[in-house]
Amino acid sequence: MAEEYLGQNTPKLGFGLMRLPRIPGGEDVIDVEQVKTMVDMFLEAGLTYFDTAYVYGGSEVATKAALVDRHPRDSYTLATKLNARAAGSEEKAKRQLSESLERTGAGYFDYYLLHAISKDNLGLYDDWGLWEFVKEAKEKGLIRHYGFSFHDTPELLNEILTKHPDVEFVQLQINYADWDNPSVTSRRNYEVARKHGKPVVIMEPVKGGTLANPPQSIRKLFKEAEPEMSVPSWAIRFAASLPGVLTVLSGMSNIEQMRDNLSYMSDFHPLDEKEQDIIKKAQEELAKVNSIPCTSCHYCTPGCPMNIPIPDIFSAMNKILIYGQKEEGQAQYDRDTKDKGKASACIECGQCEAMCPQHIRIRDRLKECAAQFE
Repeated sequence: MAEEYLGQNTPKLGFGLMRLPRIPGGEDVIDVEQVKTMVDMFLEAGLTYFDTAYVYGGSEVATKAALVDRHPRDSYTLATKLNARAAGSEEKAKRQLSESLERTGAGYFDYYLLHAISKDNLGLYDDWGLWEFVKEAKEKGLIRHYGFSFHDTPELLNEILTKHPDVEFVQLQINYADWDNPSVTSRRNYEVARKHGKPVVIMEPVKGGTLANPPQSIRKLFKEAEPEMSVPSWAIRFAASLPGVLTVLSGMSNIEQMRDNLSYMSDFHPLDEKEQDIIKKAQEELAKVNSIPCTSCHYCTPGCPMNIPIPDIFSAMNKILIYGQKEEGQAQYDRDTKDKGKASACIECGQCEAMCPQHIRIRDRLKECAAQFE
């Protein structure tokens, strides 16, 4: 099995270090003490896969403090990523590996990924020789396995895997909401990866938290089927039930989320036929909702010249689109744009759309938000 090739026999939960808890009023400072507790809980449950990235603000440093400095190096596996677009030059892109090693103090990375590849940035990875760079890093012992995370069409994925057959794994966005979504093509991308025999690391299984709090009709569906199981558990178990999955990343933000995930993933059982039928009904319900498919990754915000909190605005809009909560949505919008750019401040430069893994037409959706809230 391809999973065994990379040292894991069954799908497991991975700790995504992208949405770490923050200290209230701490100007976006990571709550390292809470992360330490979460790391300890994760390892004590027999789980080992941790995932960070060069561009996850403060995450690699927090990983050092909470994980690397406190646990034996052979007790966990660590993944991080090289982001070419964020680098801006070949020299800076290649420097990210050494900087990540310095930030984490890990000595080496078990999994190293070329980050968020799509048709818009593939040329940078090709032109700067980054495929060869990661292979050389493996030969030097700086990384043990290399792959890439991907946000584009199955045709492009097939092209890349055909051109680079030595890639060892692929990280894909897979969840039951996006399984047949024509913009994300989760199913078809997964099928391409499997055709090439590549183990799959799954990201966004709960779609940035959206599937932890779906429309009431879906919550009712899940609770009637399994009253004791949490709503997010359905999303993560759906992803983990797929063959060939190396791990399913969950970007846990607090101890409560960690505790819930461990309750069903430390002793994982795939969805049975009856549960799969319930997922299909949930997919049908979701197809009726005209929500904005934002996962709050915040890749769009650092380069915004108008300092518009795009994911926060979309979250406020989704309160209305998904739940009909107009007052709550308006209150959130007013709060999140108080000291930042409003939706109407967009100058339509388009940098956000170039960065968006979900391929959202952000400029158009911001106009909708401005019409709703302003």
